[in-house]
Amino acid sequence: MKEQIVYEDNHLLVVNKKVGQLVQGDKTGDESLLESIKNFIKIRDAKPGNVFLGLVHRIDRPTSGLVIYAKTSKALSRLTQMVKNREVKKTYWAVVRKEMIPQSQRLVHYLKKNEKNNKAIVFTKATEGAKEAILTYHIIRTLDNYLLLEVDLETGRHHQIRAQLSKTGVPIKGDLKYGAPRSNPDGGINLHARKLEFIHPVTKEKIKITAPVPQNDAIWRACEE
Repeated sequence: MKEQIVYEDNHLLVVNKKVGQLVQGDKTGDESLLESIKNFIKIRDAKPGNVFLGLVHRIDRPTSGLVIYAKTSKALSRLTQMVKNREVKKTYWAVVRKEMIPQSQRLVHYLKKNEKNNKAIVFTKATEGAKEAILTYHIIRTLDNYLLLEVDLETGRHHQIRAQLSKTGVPIKGDLKYGAPRSNPDGGINLHARKLEFIHPVTKEKIKITAPVPQNDAIWRACEE
């Protein structure tokens, strides 16, 4: 756990989540990062009572990268509001197959969550029950068979990057749910929450954090070199 913590102070803690880890408990009953971090802090700091830790935002289980947890209720309420107000800038890296797509593009779609299969349905125009989803991507690296996209989110919808890139004809590598031809050996997808930028909810200093990519994946390593 120690090696996954990339930032920590008295108010918040930021973790570089591995592929397959749950950010908080779900119906699978698998241990979540929330519980793992609580246990880690309890032992490390020799805390006698319960450890307070609140999840500020989520990323999908097959995705890797930065997740913010709050260590105080004040930080949790302020950060949650900041995420709602889009005051936390999130930048992702995504690996897609090499296709002829624009170097840079702002994508605007409308997404509706299908609860049965836990998937986002993508519409190109406003549709009843669908929420507007906006992102901008830039191609920042070209590999032999893949492109590395840097993605900036304007909205935070369910499976947004996965669904919008798939609709554009470039599903994320390993993402069978959204049209990738093959899965990755670790069951994850090549989507990584790479950077976070925000004003600290208590100290008001500017925080900028970058997370290294998963080192067990040769394509990710090539992207970072």
